[in-house]
Amino acid sequence: MSKPPGRGCHTSPAAAPSGPTFQPSGLPGAGKTTGWQAGNPAANSFPKSALPTAHVSPASQPGWVSNPKVSFTTMSKPEQEEDNTLVQMAEHIPAGNRTPMCAHCNSIIRGPFLVAMGRSWHPEEFTCAYCKLSLAHIGFMEEKGSVYCEKCYEQFFAPECARCQRKILGEIINALKQSWHVNCFVCVACMQPIRNNIFHMEDGDPYCEKDYYNLFGTSCHGCDFPIEAGDKFLQALGHTWHDTCFVCAVCCANLEGQTFFSKKEKLLCKKHAHTVNI
Repeated sequence: MSKPPGRGCHTSPAAAPSGPTFQPSGLPGAGKTTGWQAGNPAANSFPKSALPTAHVSPASQPGWVSNPKVSFTTMSKPEQEEDNTLVQMAEHIPAGNRTPMCAHCNSIIRGPFLVAMGRSWHPEEFTCAYCKLSLAHIGFMEEKGSVYCEKCYEQFFAPECARCQRKILGEIINALKQSWHVNCFVCVACMQPIRNNIFHMEDGDPYCEKDYYNLFGTSCHGCDFPIEAGDKFLQALGHTWHDTCFVCAVCCANLEGQTFFSKKEKLLCKKHAHTVNI
């Protein structure tokens, strides 16, 4: 709209938009149930203010306590496969001229031996640290220098995925104070894994940055770029503007909090409103 010379408008900056994003930390609290998770309190109890990233951990940590069990309403695959499994297999080396030292008993190995974690082992001494099951011909997991069978590792070290409730034996996504398989923590719009990228929450559901701004974002009338969480903005002439985009079309003087005029939707300062024809 146009404002006649001599009659100006004043603007005051609005509060920075609090995009519903947050850092994946903090204790879970009560919240409403969403379609993304059944009864997941952690996904709904965080303040919608900070830009978050989900952290990818290469291995689980002992002593973790699983959060309230949740499940998705739909699954892309009936059984999720581990992307980067932590299960290893020992290499069998036949008898030869090599006589390495056994990592378990520190004795010289004469005959066939195993190689695992960069060390050599007597086949009969490469066993689970807890149940003593032989690991010579089955997969094993490493934790703090010790080896475990998959069953014992799951029981004592592996965290539970907040979506599928299965144990995580590969990369871990730590977000919303819970643990997830990489393929379980996904954008509800495009269903792609979020991994360690920035994500936003809307009504308790996670969205990747692209889909969030496509679906819920507000664009600046001056530059057409989205107004993101933490950006300073103001509203004038029925539009939303970055504070740095609300400038005179002639001299680029910032008009925030100043008297301004509008001609054919062009912003003008008081000086140029009387001297410029647009």
